[in-house]
Amino acid sequence: MRTLRIRSFTILLFFFLMLVPWIFYVTTHFIETKTLSFAKNGAQAEILQGQWIEKIVQLIETNSNKWRDPNWQNQLHHELQQAKMEAAILSASDQEIYRSNPQSHGILPSTERFSIIEDGHLLGKVIIYLPKSNAAKFISIFTGLLLAFFIVGVEMRRFLLKPLEKMSFAARKVAAGDWDVELPGSYITEISEVRDAFEMMVNGMQKAFQKQAELEEERRFVITAVAHDLRTPLFALRGYLDGLEQGIAQSPDKITKYLAVCKEKSAQLDRLVEDLFTFTKMEHVQMDLHHQKIDIKFIIMKSIDSLSPLARQKNLSISTHIEDDCFINGDVHLLERAMNNLLDNAVRHTPSYGEIVVQCYKEGNKIKFMIRDTGPGFSSEELHRVFEPLYRGEASRNRSTGGSGLGLTISQRIVRLHGGELSAGNHSEGGALLTGWIPVTNPG
Repeated sequence: MRTLRIRSFTILLFFFLMLVPWIFYVTTHFIETKTLSFAKNGAQAEILQGQWIEKIVQLIETNSNKWRDPNWQNQLHHELQQAKMEAAILSASDQEIYRSNPQSHGILPSTERFSIIEDGHLLGKVIIYLPKSNAAKFISIFTGLLLAFFIVGVEMRRFLLKPLEKMSFAARKVAAGDWDVELPGSYITEISEVRDAFEMMVNGMQKAFQKQAELEEERRFVITAVAHDLRTPLFALRGYLDGLEQGIAQSPDKITKYLAVCKEKSAQLDRLVEDLFTFTKMEHVQMDLHHQKIDIKFIIMKSIDSLSPLARQKNLSISTHIEDDCFINGDVHLLERAMNNLLDNAVRHTPSYGEIVVQCYKEGNKIKFMIRDTGPGFSSEELHRVFEPLYRGEASRNRSTGGSGLGLTISQRIVRLHGGELSAGNHSEGGALLTGWIPVTNPG
C-alpha cells in the first residue's frame, strides 16, 4: 500500500481548501460574463455601465414632458432591461412618478441619483439602481469554501481519525486479554508505521503470554515430577534405615545388603539433584564455555571406562569405531557430561548380553558421532518427546532404569551450546540410535 506523509496530506488539504472556492468563483464569473478574463472584462463592464447610465439619464432628461406617458415608460423599461438596471423617477416634491420594478425597492442598494433641472427649476429626481454584479461571486466563494471544509473534514476523519479510533479500540481489547484484533490500514505513512509497530507489539505480547503460560505449565510439571522422583528413593531409604535401626537386619549379610541399598538410593538421589542443578543452570543461567582444543576420542573413551563396571554387570559389549582426527574447540567438563549421559542411557536401556556401538568421524567441518544400542528403541511418542525435560517412556514413572529423565535433555543443550545438534531415532536393524554433530571450530 502506497502511503503519504502527513505533512504532504496537510498541504494537499490546504491546497484543496484554496482551490474549491476559486473554482466556484471562476465558474460563476464565466456564467455571468461568458469569458474567463477578469481585469479587462471588469474595466469594460465599468465603461459599459457608465455609458448605459448616461444614455438612460439623457433619455429621462430630454423627455421630461413624457414621464407619465405609458408608451414612453415602456420605451424606458426596455432600455433598463437591456442595461440590466432599474430606475425610479420622483417629482420635485418626492412624489413617485415612475418605477420600473416596484419590488426592487431596497433589494438593489447600489444607486446613482440625479436631479433634473430646467430653466433653474427642479423638475424631478432620478434614481438608478445598479445591479449587484459581485454578489453571486461572493456567494459562490462562500459556498465553495463550505463545501471544501466539509470534504476536508470527511477525508480527515477517514484517513486520520477512524484508523486511530480503531487502534484505540484494539488496544482496549488487548488490555482485556483478547488477542484477536483487526488493525486498520491507512494511507498516511505515520499512522501506517504506528499500526505496524502496534501489530508487532501485539504479536510480541501474545507470544510472551503464550510462552509464560507454557513455562508455568512446565513449572508445575517439573515440581510434580521432582517431588515424585525425590519421594520414591527417600521412601525406600527411610524404610531400610528404619529396618537397621529396629534391628530387623541381624545377620552381617543382611546388614550389608541394607547398607548397599541405602548407598544405591543415596547415589540415585545425588544423581537426580546433580541433574536438576545442571538443567536449571543451563535453562536459566547464561553459561560461559571454557574453550580449549579437545579430542572427542579421549572424551568417548573416558566415558566408556566410567560405565564399564555397569556394562560388565549386564554382560554388555561396547565396540568403538573412532577416527583419530576428531578435534574441536569446546568445554571438556560439559562435553564429558553430555557423552556420559548418552552412553549411560544406552547402557541402562540395553538388555543383558546386548551390544553398544559408538562411532565418531570427521565429515567436512563437522565432527559426527553416533551411539547405537540393541535395546527396544524409541516408540513414536518417545521420538517426539525424548528430549523434553523429565520425560521418560515408562508410563509408571518408576526408577527401575535409574535415570532422572534429564540426561538426554542436558546432552542436547550442551551440544547446542557448542553450535551442534543432537537427534534421536531408531536403527534399521533395531535399537535406539542417537546421532549428533559439533562443528570443528565452535562459532561461539
